[in-house]
Amino acid sequence: MDTLPSDLSLGFDTAPNALLTIGIVLAIAGALLLWFVLWKGRPMPGAHVFRASRLSKGNRIFPTQVVITDSSVTHYTPQWIGKREESIHISHVASIKIDTNILFSDVFIETTGGHNPVVCHGHSKGDAVEMKRLIETLQSAFYREGGKPG
Repeated sequence: MDTLPSDLSLGFDTAPNALLTIGIVLAIAGALLLWFVLWKGRPMPGAHVFRASRLSKGNRIFPTQVVITDSSVTHYTPQWIGKREESIHISHVASIKIDTNILFSDVFIETTGGHNPVVCHGHSKGDAVEMKRLIETLQSAFYREGGKPG
C-alpha cells in the first residue's frame, strides 16, 4: 500500500520531475503575467503622449499616461480589469500647475468647473513643462480660431 497503482499515478516518476514540471508551470505563469502588465502599460496612440515613470509612486505596475490632442487632454490609467480615463476639452482647462520634486514632477490640470484637478504623478520635468506648453499653445490656437467653450 506504499505505492500508488499505475492507473492512479500522475505521470511523475520521481520528485525531481514533479519539481521541474511545477517550475515550468510557474515560469509560464510569470511570463504571462509580465506580458499582461507590459501590454496594459503600452503607449497610447497619438502624437503627444506622455507616460509616467514606473519608478514613481502609483505607477509601478501600470504607468499613467496623458494624451494631448488639438481638442482635449486625456488622463489614462490602466487597471487590472479595465481602465480609468478622464478627458477635458481644451477650452475647459483653467490652469496647469507643475510641482517638481527631486526625481519626478506632478502635473495638476485644473478645470473651469472648479472641481478637483486632474493629477498626473511621476512625469519627468521635461515632460511636465512640455505638457504645459502644449496645452497653452493649443488653447491659444483654439481661441484664435474663434472657438467657443462648451
